[in-house]
Amino acid sequence: MIKRFLSLEWKQFRRASYFQKGIAIKILLFLAVLYFGGIAIFVGGAMFFGLKKIFPEIDPIVMVNNFLIYWILFELMIRYFMQQLPVMNIKPLMIIPIKRNTVIHYLLGKTMLSFFNFISPLFLLPFSIVLLFQGYPVANVILWFFALMSITMSINFLNFLINKSNTVFYGIAVMVIVIVALKYFNLFDVTEPVGKIFNGLYNQPYLAIIPLLIVVGLYKANFNFIRKGFYLDGAVSKKIKEVNATDLSWMDRFGSVAPFLKNDIKMITRNARPKQVVLMSFFFLFYGLFFFTQKVYIEEMPYLLGFASIFITGGFLLSFGQLVPSWDSEYYKLLMSQNIPYRQYLESKWYLMVFAVIVAFILSTPYLYFGMDIYLIIAAGALFNIGLNTFITLFGGALNRVPIELDTKAKAFSNTNGFNPTQLLIALPKLILPIIIFFIPYHFISFNAGLIALALSGVIGMVFKNFFLNKIEQVYQKGKYKTIAAFSEKK
Repeated sequence: MIKRFLSLEWKQFRRASYFQKGIAIKILLFLAVLYFGGIAIFVGGAMFFGLKKIFPEIDPIVMVNNFLIYWILFELMIRYFMQQLPVMNIKPLMIIPIKRNTVIHYLLGKTMLSFFNFISPLFLLPFSIVLLFQGYPVANVILWFFALMSITMSINFLNFLINKSNTVFYGIAVMVIVIVALKYFNLFDVTEPVGKIFNGLYNQPYLAIIPLLIVVGLYKANFNFIRKGFYLDGAVSKKIKEVNATDLSWMDRFGSVAPFLKNDIKMITRNARPKQVVLMSFFFLFYGLFFFTQKVYIEEMPYLLGFASIFITGGFLLSFGQLVPSWDSEYYKLLMSQNIPYRQYLESKWYLMVFAVIVAFILSTPYLYFGMDIYLIIAAGALFNIGLNTFITLFGGALNRVPIELDTKAKAFSNTNGFNPTQLLIALPKLILPIIIFFIPYHFISFNAGLIALALSGVIGMVFKNFFLNKIEQVYQKGKYKTIAAFSEKK
């Protein structure tokens, strides 16, 4: 039966319209995996000697164990925002004699083949091999590595629960915030006590059975969670909800784009997925605390401050904006059948992103605590986001043809965090361009020259707003029917 599932998925993947369209992106993504995978292997192999040189008085295995907790938290965060959860069209399978348990085991098995499950082995396997060549006990090293791989799989299944259950997500989020806050304010360092646990896994190899039992427990929890909703009536029935009308008449002042803006506001306030993204964009405001509190960035690498300023005011743009027009995928065909100019649709998205940048800039006022120079670079980053990043984001939307199911709570098998490689490619100029614009005048002239260049680039973008929107509209019009066809498919 598993073989048949694999055959069906391959046929669905090969016959879909996005297969041939995404060949170039798939090749680039594969090359990126090879590149970063090679770097991970090299770093893993050199990590022992690097730690030995930097901390000669501490055993490298002890140093790695002490900081594994931060790697685990980082991996959990990356998985939550980027890992694609298993998707399968289960409705046809519910009316034919196939055991539910078989389908669920197959879905959970797919998660074990995720690329994210191979990140830790790429680092830790070379490191473990070096340990063996350096004369460390074979059984200790092998079972320690086995325990860490079990922890990686535990994170994999825990991520599944986090994405499907708000209760689990908020619990983990609170725990992470508490750990970081205690460390930041020097109240309690979790490194040493947690490091003792990982050192215990190395010194007492038989304890490797504990992470394995955790994997089994989380697998069982996921299995039970999915099985509860694995019923035909649960998959096809719709819950009737009472919708409270919101007075958005004040938006009529925006003229012809007002209906689109109202539609976006209603979509955000009434659906789970947009709410999650808006909440995530709020946390981007705190990104500057990582840079502005470190002297190394202010004194030695100030050009990276421009990079930080983009995140502070561009959280909504980078998270919500990159998924335009996928937010409208469920009714995109109806939207495009109306007698409305495409330009108005795109301009409404632009106004929404601009409004979000302005709100984020106002909320960033407390950064004045770090000095006027810091606040000015945030202002320059806001102008860059409005004048250039908004247009780059809209242009990238023309290449984004991955549909989104808005209410992720409604279906247990929805792709709640689908990661589209196109988004990554389009995100690169949005992140690299401000660094280049700021660095060149900063390096050859002064810090203020970098500020002016970054702000001026945004102003120029706003001056040529109509030109950019017209060009972007042409791209959207050219791929209009391809987008409609892609959104009509069920992935």
